[in-house]
Amino acid sequence: MISQILNIYIDRRDFFIDLTIQHLEISMTAIIIAAVLGLILGVIISEYEKSSSFVLGVVNFIYTIPSISLLGILIPFSGIGNSTAIIALTIYGLLPIVRSTYTGIKNINPIIIEAAEGMGSTRFQILYKIKLPLAVPVIMSGLRNMVVMTIALAGIASFIGAGGLGVAIYRGITTNNEAMTMAGSILIAVVALIFDTILGIIEKSLDKKGNKKYKVKRKIIYTISSILILAIMITSVLNIKSEKNTIKIATKPMTEQYIIGEMMSSLIENKTDLNVELTQGFGGGTSNIQPAMEKEEFDIYPEYTGTAWNNVLKKKGIYNESMFLQLQDAYNKDYKFKWIGMYGFNNTYGLAIRKEIADKYNIKTYSDLAKYSNNLVFGAEYDFYEREDGFNDLSKAYGLKFKKNVELDIGLKYKAIKNKDIDVMNIFTTDGQLNTSNIVVLKDDKNFYPSYMCGNVVRKEIIENHPEIKEVLLELNNKIDNKEMSKLNYEVEVEGKEPKVVANEFLTERGLLK
Repeated sequence: MISQILNIYIDRRDFFIDLTIQHLEISMTAIIIAAVLGLILGVIISEYEKSSSFVLGVVNFIYTIPSISLLGILIPFSGIGNSTAIIALTIYGLLPIVRSTYTGIKNINPIIIEAAEGMGSTRFQILYKIKLPLAVPVIMSGLRNMVVMTIALAGIASFIGAGGLGVAIYRGITTNNEAMTMAGSILIAVVALIFDTILGIIEKSLDKKGNKKYKVKRKIIYTISSILILAIMITSVLNIKSEKNTIKIATKPMTEQYIIGEMMSSLIENKTDLNVELTQGFGGGTSNIQPAMEKEEFDIYPEYTGTAWNNVLKKKGIYNESMFLQLQDAYNKDYKFKWIGMYGFNNTYGLAIRKEIADKYNIKTYSDLAKYSNNLVFGAEYDFYEREDGFNDLSKAYGLKFKKNVELDIGLKYKAIKNKDIDVMNIFTTDGQLNTSNIVVLKDDKNFYPSYMCGNVVRKEIIENHPEIKEVLLELNNKIDNKEMSKLNYEVEVEGKEPKVVANEFLTERGLLK
């Protein structure tokens, strides 16, 4: 594993450097804002004691909200991406700073304050020259805790389409690449420890102001920090300037969507003058990408017809491809979106069971499964339990009543069934791991599941402004069937290839990319 991690750092160094810069940009922005606001709030409640209980109570309450829930709450107001991640991290960062500032100031010996007042010092002079300097050790302790926590927590930003090293972790989980997951996790830990060490040196230098050794160290750290902050600001400005001719593509957290996203990105950049900003593995899938498309935060994303019919258009009943014209018309009318470029594969749902259980009870169909389901544990990704064509309706149709239902990330299901943590799981018919896992895919004997043909949803405005994109997307029309998609997924999930490599090899073999 260690050699694999080292190799992935070397082979994907540009990828990890970019993610580290993004991680620093997000976390440092949140840290600076939280430090300033937290210090101000801490000073205010220390000076106006009556407000302390209320402010600390509110900050404490917000701190208890799970991070994923907070991100979900913020998305309707601030959208997806870095802004929402920074807001969430800032909110979480307030408590350590507010509390440490308040505690540091309130624990100062009252005799010192009385002496200063007796010498005629003003309230501001006492605060600036006595209280804050004496409270610095406690404030620095809170700051160090906040910095480490923020850098670590910034990993979850990838769930809402923000950048950072969480992208590597999430992609590694989704594509069954443990080395990628560990590589991202280790880098986050290293960055957090580096900043904790830097702040530790600053803290010691403040305690030993007259020590020349610590003065030199402090100057070096301040210089490096200033350069780092300046570099982050310049990077942000350059990113804003480059957005004008950039097409923003989003993909769901699925291996095949990573591959498709890379295909689109390579073709658009190779055959047009446009740049592509590719957000891979956007957390929540359709439920978060569709609203982001409506807000023009994304321009294109791969979607499935059955999902579009039931989850986006909220239509009842089972979708089949004879309804595709109705689907297109509804998308155009309701959202000003177009379906352009149908890949040719139908990635519908299915159920799979551990082979030893299938053999033991002779389970071959969903109806067979219903007879023994009360003794089995079922596992699926989060949105499967909420879908129109998901767990509840499936259970009603077949009379399924499992002993226990487990919610898993989409990338962990195969590992869970291999480890016997679950007995049954939902699968996609193009999963790359189907042929290598010790499982049996059951027959949908009542034809419960609708069609899920994959195609691109594109904002109409984008096609009008850049008609060349339509020609590019149509080059992939009916180029990938179920067998081919499963093979491509296998190359990523089992053989360990990068989605970009697999995508470009396919495009080159088909003569679509030079």
